[in-house]
Amino acid sequence: MVESKTSNKISGKILEIQRMSTEDGPGIRTSIFMKGCGLSCTWCHNPESISFKSELQWMKTNCISCNICIDTCTHNALSSIENEIIIDRNNCIACGECVEECPSAALEMLGQDVEVEELVQEVLKDRTYFEKSNGGVTVSGGEPALQANFVVEFLKRLKQEGIHTAIDTCGFSSKESYKKIMPYADLVLFDIKEINSKKHKEFTGKANEKIFDNLKCISDYAENNKMELWIRTPLIPEATATNVNIVGIGNFIAKNKIHAAKWELCSFNNLCNDKYERLGKKWDFKKYGLFESEALEHYTKLAKDSGVNPDIIISSGSTKVDEIQEVNKNNEPKPVDYCKITGLLD
Repeated sequence: MVESKTSNKISGKILEIQRMSTEDGPGIRTSIFMKGCGLSCTWCHNPESISFKSELQWMKTNCISCNICIDTCTHNALSSIENEIIIDRNNCIACGECVEECPSAALEMLGQDVEVEELVQEVLKDRTYFEKSNGGVTVSGGEPALQANFVVEFLKRLKQEGIHTAIDTCGFSSKESYKKIMPYADLVLFDIKEINSKKHKEFTGKANEKIFDNLKCISDYAENNKMELWIRTPLIPEATATNVNIVGIGNFIAKNKIHAAKWELCSFNNLCNDKYERLGKKWDFKKYGLFESEALEHYTKLAKDSGVNPDIIISSGSTKVDEIQEVNKNNEPKPVDYCKITGLLD
């Protein structure tokens, strides 16, 4: 496990701190993204968070092709082909020496070890935003429950400061980890991706029985304690965005009386493709665009008719209508273009 103790102080490995977030819980929030996840979702929008190890990434737009990084690397992990830096990840030990020497900040190390108190003091800089908006701090991933001891101490300190706390989890960790964390979380955001276990394993690398078992445990806790549970389902083209899956998830929530205050359907976007390119990886979902608004409405209606309380269903994310409206504001295309693209004339 990546958690460690340095000078008797618990430290954990984080990916980044994202401020002014409005998507990971109520109000304006500061989101802490942890490094490492037990799942490997084929559509993952944070591929840099999957590995527990620190990783080097190259940003082409910043590079000035000076090759100082290649000269600096003593592990033969860097080379250049047609002015593109190639990272041999079998040789790279993530020492960070090339990052320090790069004059244009074209190289970045993803993943750093921080101590609890250091992170607490950093997020407390945003206290005013939390207080004005009824916001707080969300620990996301990767998977926060895989660094449970660190997360517990971090949330505990935030509670002492009167800060609203949340964790965003894929549900794939030990039940004991969640039992440690829940007393210090005001909110749990829990992903349910795929109801069929075989397909879940195909899409994420793991079956879903453990995830649903953890969901029941967290639901029981939420029902009997002052903690909210929000369920989120990513709508992924040719994967989770199917009638059978959405109805199946709804049936499961209803049948098992899952104590959720919200079930959010999150519309697909392809904004993460650059992340894969910077890591030298291919993303199979690059070819897909945003959903039509009618498609998002369709899945939302399916969810509301699936047996759960329809009042808890919400949808989020941009659609093609949103995209076109933004273009219309800037470039003023003809109305007929709007109709053709959205399929309103079909």
